[in-house]
Amino acid sequence: MVKTVYIRPIAEAELDLLALLFQDPGEASEYGFFGYGDPGRLRRDFAENGFFTDHSGRLAVAVGSARESTEFVGEVGWHRVTTGPTSSSWNIGIALLARARGQGYGTRAQRLLAEYLFAHTQLNRVEASTEVDNVVERRSLEKAGFSYEGVLRGACFRAGQWRDMASYSMVRADVG
Repeated sequence: MVKTVYIRPIAEAELDLLALLFQDPGEASEYGFFGYGDPGRLRRDFAENGFFTDHSGRLAVAVGSARESTEFVGEVGWHRVTTGPTSSSWNIGIALLARARGQGYGTRAQRLLAEYLFAHTQLNRVEASTEVDNVVERRSLEKAGFSYEGVLRGACFRAGQWRDMASYSMVRADVG
């Protein structure tokens, strides 16, 4: 059976799986674990706004043979970043459970998220970045239609070191 990738609102029953992506180093991956944080934050944010604000959001990455019967395999998120005195862009990120990696789900989910943001907001640019040595994510962003822009030197602190980030973007005109 071929599984289709969907993005959809996160259900309350999926909050424990979502928390694994932030609190379990194995599930977060070597590129996704930034240390332990407030274990109740996700539940409070969900209760307060369902993970949607004017400046940010999260959706489930789910797979299945039909939208009604999908399995949670991760999340995509976005937040607004200021890019000029009168302009903003969306910065996106993704986290997949270990069992869901390497199957193309991330590539499809990132493309779906960019299309969703262009369809439902007025911003013109979606950007993403990943550590320069995260070859798998870099390839995924390129397959999803993002353009490589360059290296942001020393832009991310993780595991006791400042790391260089590869920057990618997509603009509204790129989505056909």
